[in-house]
Amino acid sequence: MASRFKFWLAVILAIGFLFFCDAYLGEYSLGIVNNIAIFITLAISYNLINGVTGQFSLEPNGFVAVGAYVAAILLLNADSKLYQFDAAEPSNIILAIYTSNFILAMFISGVCATLLALLLAMPVFRVRGDYLAIVTLGFGFIIQLLAVNFPAFTNGSIGLNEVMRVDSNGGGDLSRFTNIFYSGGLAIFATVVILNLVYSKFGRAMKAVRDDEDAAIAMGINTFATKTTAFCVSAFFEGMGGALLVGLLGSVSPDQFTFMFTFLLLIIIVLGGLGSTTGAIIGTVLVIGGSEWLRFLDEPMNIFGYQTEAYPGLRMVVFSLVLIFVMLFARKGIMGQMELGDLFRGRRK
Repeated sequence: MASRFKFWLAVILAIGFLFFCDAYLGEYSLGIVNNIAIFITLAISYNLINGVTGQFSLEPNGFVAVGAYVAAILLLNADSKLYQFDAAEPSNIILAIYTSNFILAMFISGVCATLLALLLAMPVFRVRGDYLAIVTLGFGFIIQLLAVNFPAFTNGSIGLNEVMRVDSNGGGDLSRFTNIFYSGGLAIFATVVILNLVYSKFGRAMKAVRDDEDAAIAMGINTFATKTTAFCVSAFFEGMGGALLVGLLGSVSPDQFTFMFTFLLLIIIVLGGLGSTTGAIIGTVLVIGGSEWLRFLDEPMNIFGYQTEAYPGLRMVVFSLVLIFVMLFARKGIMGQMELGDLFRGRRK
């Protein structure tokens, strides 16, 4: 009872933090927090299949790309599509679909990613380990190539731009769809859903699959259904995260969703601790926030009266050294497989 009270207290504090950010942070800082919140959703959903269920999947860039393109196509009206599609004439289907409701566009993006995950699960989970990584890696490349080679649906390599809305005051100003309440709200919702899933009977089945799949089969666990469900839940939130990225950046192109996007998420969940939702959140703050907070290292600095030159890229060198240092002293990540509550109780999962 006490642990549940602490859990919901943490949720209330997180919601209060969103209102604090909206009221007191400037545009630049708010943009960083928005980005962190989006990547929290992506990291904890990726951790569900990769860390909790133990399936070495390299697919997030594909599902995020699907969500991003679906949202962009839905949020652009027919006139905007006709204006933007230079690589080819837009398909009639693309011209016909439109909504100005961003929450609806987010949900549809998540559903589309989930349906794709359901179709992909049949061939993907026929293999394990490194073979699974290769299959899911190929899926990410396929999505990127489809985005380039079907310009009537995606505008090819040019991508889609100006995914923005008219300001609510009625003026001509354009604003982004994504705000701190959408990005932060989804991060909180995804965290609540995934933590409740992990601590449920189904969550124990996922951990059994991770620890020893053959033993899990012998105990009567339907490992295919377990892995497929985790895969679909992960894809749903990744698709919605893709919609939030489009709403924040105002554009989408195939170059945004290369393997490096997946690799970034992999760094986050390994740094935080595979299997730990709390670790994924901490890893996101350190990786996404740290890369921005160290940006001053790229600029000229005055160190004890000595004026240094600008060294573009120095922040990434320092950031990489910090990551190496952390991983040397925390081989299983910052949290291991523990959550915050386990840490307070001194119990390792």
